[in-house]
Amino acid sequence: MKNTRYDNIVEFQVTGDYALFSDPILRVGGEKCSYQVPTYEALKGILQSVYWKPTIIWVIDAVRVMHPIQMETKGIRPIKYSGGNDLSYYTYLKDCCYQVRAHFEWNENRPELAADRNENKHHEIAKKMIRKGGRRDIFLGTRECQGYVEPCVFGEGTGAYDETPELAFGLMYHGITYADEAYSKEISGKMTVRFWNPVMKRGVITFLPPEQCPQYKTIGPMNIKPFGEKLNNFSGLQEFEEGT
Repeated sequence: MKNTRYDNIVEFQVTGDYALFSDPILRVGGEKCSYQVPTYEALKGILQSVYWKPTIIWVIDAVRVMHPIQMETKGIRPIKYSGGNDLSYYTYLKDCCYQVRAHFEWNENRPELAADRNENKHHEIAKKMIRKGGRRDIFLGTRECQGYVEPCVFGEGTGAYDETPELAFGLMYHGITYADEAYSKEISGKMTVRFWNPVMKRGVITFLPPEQCPQYKTIGPMNIKPFGEKLNNFSGLQEFEEGT
């Protein structure tokens, strides 16, 4: 159930010459091939680069594919884990443009940051950061795929698949649930990876929230990283101190 008071929705457009959205299991080495559409986790990562604080959890509601899905294969010389370089072929998406709609919720796993739950503050800062292009560099899946964000109205403009009634993509990686974002006792203290079956309808993919994904797999145990002023890694509560 949504634990914020208002519909703190943000909408933005992200573009880039290339993108590589893939299952992290396939990124250990060798050939890499992009999914045809962005993953939930990749879009969440983009929004976290725009604006992130441990007080909130970004939830991606939907993505709209604006440009035709095109692939391009490139010869790459990646660095080997054992040292030196290797030769591989990476298959990227090219000429990418997506409209994204999302909202944030409070991170209930961090009660020590409850005083920072100022919904209007976080919402206004997030919208401002979208207008500014983000606080950190934007990447579409991988670091070599530079992206750019700007405000938009979700649904405006003409998309490449507006007249396509339905397009299914089969079983697909959804995202990773880290320990500090655990939504049930069953996955508390663990890192889990989620899977689902996305369907694009008239160019729009409506994402399931993490807790509704039909399949998941536990990767291993994981501790929650603590935040706080005494640890010198969080100063967002200073504005709520008396006399300030």
